[in-house]
Amino acid sequence: MADLTDEIAASAAQWVVEEGLEYGPAKRRALKALGLPPRTPLPNNEQVEAQVREYIELFCADSQPEELLALRRHALMWMTRLSEFRPYLGGAVWHGTATRLSDIYLQLFCDDAKSCEIELINKGVAFEARSVNGLHGEPVEALSIHSFCDELGEEIGVHLLVNDFDDVRGALKADAQGRSPRGDVEAVKRLIGA
Repeated sequence: MADLTDEIAASAAQWVVEEGLEYGPAKRRALKALGLPPRTPLPNNEQVEAQVREYIELFCADSQPEELLALRRHALMWMTRLSEFRPYLGGAVWHGTATRLSDIYLQLFCDDAKSCEIELINKGVAFEARSVNGLHGEPVEALSIHSFCDELGEEIGVHLLVNDFDDVRGALKADAQGRSPRGDVEAVKRLIGA
C-alpha cells in the first residue's frame, strides 16, 4: 500500500509543478491518471510536498530558484502595499516549492473584513471575492487578484484571505515538521536575502 501511496504522491507532484495545481486537486487528478478508483487512500500533504521537492530538484533545478525568488519579491510588494492588514505569506511561495505557475497566498488579519476590499477599490485594484475555509475551518473572505509580475513577465494569482485580527496567534503554530506555516514581511525579506 505504501508503494501505491508513493506513486500517487509522485504523480500528484508532477501536476503541482507542471500545471500549478494545489495539492488536493493534484491528488485527485493523479488517481484518474493512474486509473485508480476514487476511494483509493491518498497520500498526505507532507508526502506530496516531499515528492514536489524531489521533482523540482530533478527537473527544474535550473529555473525554479529564480522563479521562486521572483514570486517572493512579488509577494513582498503586495505585503508592503497591504501592511496595515498585517499580511503573512504562506503556501508554496513561503515553503520554497513554488514555480512560475504557483499562486501567492497572503493571510491578512484585520478588525473589519470589508476594510481590505475598500482599500483595494481605493487603489483601483480589481478583485474577485468569494468565501473559503479559513485557518480554523470557518468561512473567511478570499479576495483574488490577477497581478502582473515584471520579473516573470506574466500574470500571477494573488489570493488575500481575510482573517479576524485576533486569529494571528493561532496562525503561527508550527506544522507537523516544526516549520512556521507562514511568515511576516521581515521573515520574507530574510528569505529573499538568503
